[in-house]
Amino acid sequence: EKYKVETKVIVADFGERGNIYSGIKAGLEGLEIGVLVNNVGMSYAYPEYFLDIPDLEKVSAFVVPSSVLLWLPLFHDNIPLLPFRSKGIILNVASASGVCPTPLLTLYSSTKVFVDFFSRGLNAEYKSKGIIVQSVVPYYVATKMSKVRKPTLDKPSPGRYVRAALGTVGLQSQTYGYLPHALMGWVISLLPTSTAINLSMRINKQIRARYFKKMKEK
Repeated sequence: EKYKVETKVIVADFGERGNIYSGIKAGLEGLEIGVLVNNVGMSYAYPEYFLDIPDLEKVSAFVVPSSVLLWLPLFHDNIPLLPFRSKGIILNVASASGVCPTPLLTLYSSTKVFVDFFSRGLNAEYKSKGIIVQSVVPYYVATKMSKVRKPTLDKPSPGRYVRAALGTVGLQSQTYGYLPHALMGWVISLLPTSTAINLSMRINKQIRARYFKKMKEK
């Protein structure tokens, strides 16, 4: 209504084990895809030591496929549609947790490494065809998944983050998307890897402690 455009909604639950792609593919039939934004991914409730993650087998069965395996059919079915427009954009939302190993989010962090490398590799393969593939690696954004309720300078609202990130399309194959996040990433990159890992460990242990404290108060 606001922008006077036609909108088509295709419902797909990426948490389901069944084949959801036939419905997506049928819904996209006949459409020219100009921009594809992939933000499929799942994490766990709070930072935790790998072997202590509640329902580890169940969590692993959803976190890894949703962040890795479920992406592949999306690209396989949609990349062939992009060249017909002579140019196209694919934005893959990874995470800054995939730039450096992130203890207590090890499983989630590892899947984001795949998304980042996969995106940058595809960009090298398809940029000669006019297709831009960009890896977006944000730090915390005020969303339900991050459990950040109030936006701040370093934890922006989704709208503020998206506006900033769109300004980087075509300029970088990997982007933090938001200046304060880029500055944070730059500072972290100056640290020895062991120091960066220890810093992440300390921060996530604090988040873990706050989570358990909150659970005890309920």
